[in-house]
Amino acid sequence: MPQKILVTSALPYANGPIHLGHLAGAYLPADIFVRYHRLKKNDVVYICGSDEHGVPILLRARAEGVSPQEVVDRYHAVIKKSFADFGMSFDYYGRTSSPVHHQLSQDFFRELAAKNTFRLKTDKQLYDPEAGIFLADRFIRGTCPVCKYEDAYGDQCEKCGTSLSPRDLLNPRSAITSAVPVDKETTHWYLPLDKFQPELEKWIAGHPEWKTNVLGQIQSWFKDGLKDRAVTRDLTWGVPVPDGSGQDTAGKVLYVWFDAPIGYISATKEWAQEKGEPGLWENYWKDPETRLIHFIGKDNIVFHCLIFPAMLMAHGDYVLPQNVPANEFLNLEGNKLSTSRNYAVWLDEYLQKFEPDALRYVLAANLPETRDADFSWKEFQARHNNELADILGNFINRTMTFAHSYFEGKVPAAQAADAADRDLLQRLAEAPARLEKLIDNFQFKHYVREFMDLARSANKYFNDKEPWKTRKSDPPTCAATIHYSLQLARSLAVLGAPLLPFTSRKILDMLGVDQMPEWDQSGQPGLSAGQVLGETKILFGKIEDDLMEQEIKKLQTTAPAAPVAEAEPENLISLDDVRRLELQVAEVIAAEAVEKSNKLLRLQLKIGVEQRQIVAGIAQHYPPAELIGKKVIVVVNLQPATIRGVQSQGMLLAASDGEKLAVLTVDRDINSGSRIS
Repeated sequence: MPQKILVTSALPYANGPIHLGHLAGAYLPADIFVRYHRLKKNDVVYICGSDEHGVPILLRARAEGVSPQEVVDRYHAVIKKSFADFGMSFDYYGRTSSPVHHQLSQDFFRELAAKNTFRLKTDKQLYDPEAGIFLADRFIRGTCPVCKYEDAYGDQCEKCGTSLSPRDLLNPRSAITSAVPVDKETTHWYLPLDKFQPELEKWIAGHPEWKTNVLGQIQSWFKDGLKDRAVTRDLTWGVPVPDGSGQDTAGKVLYVWFDAPIGYISATKEWAQEKGEPGLWENYWKDPETRLIHFIGKDNIVFHCLIFPAMLMAHGDYVLPQNVPANEFLNLEGNKLSTSRNYAVWLDEYLQKFEPDALRYVLAANLPETRDADFSWKEFQARHNNELADILGNFINRTMTFAHSYFEGKVPAAQAADAADRDLLQRLAEAPARLEKLIDNFQFKHYVREFMDLARSANKYFNDKEPWKTRKSDPPTCAATIHYSLQLARSLAVLGAPLLPFTSRKILDMLGVDQMPEWDQSGQPGLSAGQVLGETKILFGKIEDDLMEQEIKKLQTTAPAAPVAEAEPENLISLDDVRRLELQVAEVIAAEAVEKSNKLLRLQLKIGVEQRQIVAGIAQHYPPAELIGKKVIVVVNLQPATIRGVQSQGMLLAASDGEKLAVLTVDRDINSGSRIS
């Protein structure tokens, strides 16, 4: 029976374009997940939209001398187009300035107020006497008490990164008039999170499968004790607080983090209206069988795992999220992204120069799933050229070119399968189950690796079968080789479709396949003998060094200055360098000597659900049989290399004193695939 799945990605602020950090956090992982479930024929709806309220938008409007509506209209259009060009497959992309959203947010507030959920508090807040308005944190600037930067915001110093409150600032001033703020009483509505903590703790305890980084942050909030959280603000831009509470609501709006997650519901409602089925949205938000999954960055964990669930609990009509797979942050060329300094790679600018699938692949291969990751243009070039072009693109091109040159542009018949063919078909049959398990468990980097390993095996099969020789010496074997290579090309198109949607469509067009096959059909041959093939096209052209140098130099003009260390040894590395290494436990399941070498061993390793081959120079220290069953430590994100004609997909760690060598192992039994941290 098809699953009912409702997927959301964090609503991006409509005060600027999308950059790579956004994509790696909340959007690309969600799109891979959604595209896979559509191929599985599950009932999945993917919702997102622009978050168009809040102080950052007011600040940008003021800086540009335009209205907030003009700002959000402009960036909503930019963001929506960039997402579409990148291949984001939202079922609906809404916006929180819409009438439907305003009405639903106000109705939500009224429902909670009617149940006496809120606490009313009157206290003193900072006020601009010249502008005549209360000042939100970002409307107050002053000198940072830590680094003495003179233009720090009231909530954070952008120079040293310290979290602040407006009253921490030295010489505070209004960002609007530069007047010195004064205290003035104001009344606001608060969500009493302490009242919901027992219920939230019980709910979270029922989800031990959530990511450790998410659960760790949640538990730290529980440990400190949840506090009241304001749900209203004194601002001129936002969803007006509805009347009827007996309090003066003039000049008050809903706090952006109260109304923004409600945007998931209002956008789903607009999607249903657009489909001509106005009540359809309730089938997802109010059905206990719905899998509600929020894809976010780690800075949004508290809102999606505590505040929004508390709101949903208080309301009582809606499902709670089944999972919130939050990612960590993506850094850029070793530095933190900074939109204020323009230190970022903007999606709309990227798409003017390069293909979307190249970025989708490189980002997905290095997602910050459990810790911060780093994007570099050199790695982008290397993965594009060495993996997309030389592995996937090369296999498709060789296969198609051979079929057109020697089989009249048609799928040749395969009379009988030999051992190599059967091995290929067996691996093909097992691939969908392996890959879907990784995607459904939000292990997207492993999915990418397993997918590319399948493409590697395709190239190896083609090389081992040598159709350029059998074309004359054994035509039936040559025909079978090309037949099964074409079948594998079809499977790669389907299995790679969640990751590389544009490339997958190109491959299917080359194969003469009009409709995307279902996921569960991808493990079996699906092309008929005699089927006419389409035109052969190059999937990925090489990216040259000069293009990368241009991008690197562009970033260097806005990169932060490197800190100067006194008497620092030259061989020290940064914590970011360490974090770039991915170390995992692997179990040796086979070992043999590499031909014509007295130093190298070929090892077959089980790393979690995948199998890899590496070449290690340990033959003079270990007989192959002694290694079988050992749990060893391997660098898994090393660029693949060919050593003595054998492909190596990682590096074995070992210690040596110059004479003896010892392979690094674990001191107790632990599952293969476990991460070293």
